[in-house]
Amino acid sequence: MDLGIQGKRALVSASSKGLGLGCAEALAAAGVDLVMNARGSDALEAAAERIRADHDVQVHTMACDVTTPEGQTQVIEAAEGVDILVTNAGGPPPGLWSDWEREDFIKALDANMLTPIAFMKALLPGMMDKGWGRVVNITSQSVRAPIPALGLSNAARTGLTGYVAGTSRQVAPHGVTINNLLPGIHATDRADSLDGGVASQKGISMDEARAERAATIPARRYGTRQEFGAACAFLCSQHAGFIVGQNILLDGGGTNLTM
Repeated sequence: MDLGIQGKRALVSASSKGLGLGCAEALAAAGVDLVMNARGSDALEAAAERIRADHDVQVHTMACDVTTPEGQTQVIEAAEGVDILVTNAGGPPPGLWSDWEREDFIKALDANMLTPIAFMKALLPGMMDKGWGRVVNITSQSVRAPIPALGLSNAARTGLTGYVAGTSRQVAPHGVTINNLLPGIHATDRADSLDGGVASQKGISMDEARAERAATIPARRYGTRQEFGAACAFLCSQHAGFIVGQNILLDGGGTNLTM
């Protein structure tokens, strides 16, 4: 399917690896020029070079920490005038409710709520002026079904979801859509970290921990960054203009909900 976005320009944050990289690759395959951001310059430059070689698109990289005001300013300046925004950030560490102090919540909010909001506030006006734009926020299945050990993520990402619910309806008349993609377990570093914790706690191997988790997913496997990226690219396409303010699960059926 021709997504109709060749020649558009996108900012994809946290895109040197994992789900962010999957989104950047899928958008590049559709002919979209990219601004890619991550904290680590080596992995970011390597990913950007592969995308340039594979898809013949322009890729501008910006290695910085976007949870800081300085990092946000750098990325926003580099991304001025983009048509597409994909926000993404690694999740906060797991733990118990009694483990976390105010500073832990502030860090989670900065990464998973306030930074995406800052990007939207800065870049939505340009999209609205052009009468076309797409925003996709990568959140988590935990905003639909909270995960006890991920209380920091549950709280911060649910706050972003509430913000998007109202904002998406306000910008839709200007041809701009905002939606959220809610991943379950995908084969990423985040899954490795979570599985490593289970393996350590139970005294089992990583393969055994993965097999245990995969058995709880109706699809009986982890998702891939490629299929996640394809879903993101569709939401950014010309064909998705009537999808507004939605929270779309990509979890292999792992979240048992009726709606």
